[in-house]
Amino acid sequence: MAHIRHKDDCTPLVSPHGEIVYELLGRAAGGAQQHSLACIELPPGKASRPHYHPQAEESYYILEGAARLVIDGETSVLTPGQCVAIAPGSVHQIFNDGPATLHFLAVCAPAWTPDNSVYLDE
Repeated sequence: MAHIRHKDDCTPLVSPHGEIVYELLGRAAGGAQQHSLACIELPPGKASRPHYHPQAEESYYILEGAARLVIDGETSVLTPGQCVAIAPGSVHQIFNDGPATLHFLAVCAPAWTPDNSVYLDE
């Protein structure tokens, strides 16, 4: 049977630095074992923590807003409809420098778990 989930049915993880993460599918959320899917909101002026994933490849797809993304020291700007693949081990951080909330999807394969994130600001 298909695992159908709506964002409004998820309890968001709200980080102290501003990210609001809705884990839609994955090992923690159910419905998928090989990949995970999250919908993330980043308010204006906020950023993720600089981090990398030792095992997971991660992709971002921008839904609304503009993102400044730094991967291994290289900066790009992503706008709605654009996506990026982030290789395992690549240090990355996403910023919202704009006036509106940034909304994007994040897909990890294999499925994201908390032990597959290494934060550089600890």
